[in-house]
Amino acid sequence: MAWFKRKEPKIDKKVKIPEGLWVKCENCKEIIYRKELENNLKVCPKCQYHFRISAKERISLITDTGSFTELDSDIRSPDPLEFKDTMPYNDRLQENEKKTGLKEAAIYGDAKINGRDVVIAVLDFSFMGGSMGTVVGEKVTRAAERAVERQLPLIIISSSGGARMQEGMFSLMQMAKTSQAIGRVKEAGLLYISVLADPTFGGVTASFAMLGDIIIAEPKSLIGFAGPRVIQETIKQQLPEGFQRAEFLLEHGMVDIIVERKELKNTIHRLIEILMPVSTSYNSNSQNLKNIHDPESSFNVIQENKNTEQHTGKNSSSSNSDSK
Repeated sequence: MAWFKRKEPKIDKKVKIPEGLWVKCENCKEIIYRKELENNLKVCPKCQYHFRISAKERISLITDTGSFTELDSDIRSPDPLEFKDTMPYNDRLQENEKKTGLKEAAIYGDAKINGRDVVIAVLDFSFMGGSMGTVVGEKVTRAAERAVERQLPLIIISSSGGARMQEGMFSLMQMAKTSQAIGRVKEAGLLYISVLADPTFGGVTASFAMLGDIIIAEPKSLIGFAGPRVIQETIKQQLPEGFQRAEFLLEHGMVDIIVERKELKNTIHRLIEILMPVSTSYNSNSQNLKNIHDPESSFNVIQENKNTEQHTGKNSSSSNSDSK
C-alpha cells in the first residue's frame, strides 16, 4: 500500500493535563513543579525567592498546629465616606472577601509558638493589597491591647501597600492609633517582634511595622514608604542597586535580621526565650524588661543569636567529619 493511502490511527483518548501544575519563579524565571514549591514553603528551590503567601499560611507556618484562635473576625468597615471609584467600596470589599475567603486584610488572635503563648496579627496582601483601613487598624490595636492584658509577646507580620485610600483620613488616623497601641505594649515592658514580608509600604511602614523591638525581614522583601519609581522621579537621581530590598535595609540599620521562611518559627521562639523568659516576673519596673527596648541590648541579642547558629553549624560539620 502506498504511503499516501495509509490511514492514520485514531487517538482513542485525549489526556487532559491539569492546569497550574507548573509555576514560573518571578525572580530567576525558572519553571517549578507546584507541588515541589509548596513542599518548600513556597520558596523557589533554585534561587530561594520567597513567594507571597496568605495570612492563614503564615499563621500555619509559625504557630503550633491547632493553637491559633482567631478573635473579632466579624468586624466590618462602616464605609464612612460612601466611597466609589470604578465600583462602590462595599462591593469591592465583598469582591475581595469572595476572592480570598477573608473578611478583611488582617486577622489576629491567640496562639502558641513552640509551646509559648503569644498574640499574633497578620496582614494579607491578597486582600486589597493588605491596605490599612479602620478595621485593620482596629485589629492591630486590639492585638496590642490583648498582649498587654495577657502579658504576652506580640508578633505582627506585615505585608501591605499602605493606607487604604477608600477610607481617606479615617485610614490615615490608624497610623497614630496603632503606634499609640504599640507604645502601650512597650510601657508594659512586653516584647514586640515585627516581621516584614514582601511588600511592606506606606502608612504601615510609617507606623507599627517599624516599631518592633526586633524587626525581622524575609529575604529580598521590598520595604519602604514611597515606591522606588516615585522616589527616583522626585529626587531626579538614580537609586542604588537593591534599594528598598531587605538586604539593603539590613546594611543600613533599618531591620535587625533577615530570616528565611523555614527558620522563622524557631527564630521568633528563640528571641522570646531570650527576651521574655518564662521565669521573669513581668512588670513595668523590671530592669530586665526595660532592657528589651534598649537598642544596644537588642543588637547584642541578635548577635548572640547569629553566633549560636554559626557555632551550631560548626559543631554539626565537625560531627559529620568525625563520623566519616
